[in-house]
Amino acid sequence: MNDFTSNNMALSDGILLGNRIPKDFFVTTGFGESDICVHAGSYHLALKNAGIEKANILTYSSVLPSIANEIEKKEIIHFGSVVETIMAIANGTSCQHLSAGIKLGWLYHRNSSKKYGGLVCEYGGQCSSSELENILSSSLLELYKNGFEEEYELKEERLITKTFTPEKKHGTVLVSLCFTNYLHPIIDKNEE
Repeated sequence: MNDFTSNNMALSDGILLGNRIPKDFFVTTGFGESDICVHAGSYHLALKNAGIEKANILTYSSVLPSIANEIEKKEIIHFGSVVETIMAIANGTSCQHLSAGIKLGWLYHRNSSKKYGGLVCEYGGQCSSSELENILSSSLLELYKNGFEEEYELKEERLITKTFTPEKKHGTVLVSLCFTNYLHPIIDKNEE
């Protein structure tokens, strides 16, 4: 017996919510190195350096809703909570130059100058800072030209990068947009 049946509630009772919309986010970067491994080693230490090691990290693709708003980095993250991110990560080995970066830009309607949303590109690899910037700029431009250029202007572009050359066996560098809250649209509210 489920909770609905035991409480004499029909499965159709309640509130129907739409997909949640990410609102506030902060930007953070980090690096780490370990002689043991990547996942529980250099990656975890990069999360610690970025100040998000106490969370379970989820990543998703690269668009921002118009209500997205950058805030100062959240100092307190509840241990074991879920932090959803758009993240660039590079893993490598000793003496490899690691680079991670995010480039974002905001789309505005050409006719009204109203903000439509944002595009975000992330990349991580063994490349120079200038190569990283070129890849991110090219990626953002490609996204813009393939679906948004006719109706929107791309403005307020921002580049966030982090580089690191580990001395230990494994190294990780990351750049992340971390979301802190969400708008939950109500599609339908059943009332008796």
